[in-house]
Amino acid sequence: MRDFNVNVSHLPDRMVVALQGELDVDTCPHVARATDPLALRNSALTLDMTDVSFMDSSSLTMLMHLRKRSHTEGFLLELAGLQEQGRRVLELTGTLPLFRMRPPELPSPRKEA
Repeated sequence: MRDFNVNVSHLPDRMVVALQGELDVDTCPHVARATDPLALRNSALTLDMTDVSFMDSSSLTMLMHLRKRSHTEGFLLELAGLQEQGRRVLELTGTLPLFRMRPPELPSPRKEA
């Protein structure tokens, strides 16, 4: 199996789930195991997809499941760092407009010494 990592961060204003690797039929269950237990009502979930190098149709199914859950449970779902290949999957299936895209985070300003 290829390397795939899921990292969950609890920030004051949202949960961030950073994904790394190929998002496919073998790896989508890892995302579900990480996101299913999260209590998200009245909060936000950001999927950081900056390091996702590939998406297939099973990843679209997983994203649509998260979208449905966000409407049912009342939380905001955002995608961040969506790469060109993943964006193309969403465009070709007509689902891109269904997802809110989070702009890239700006680096914190460095303090002058």
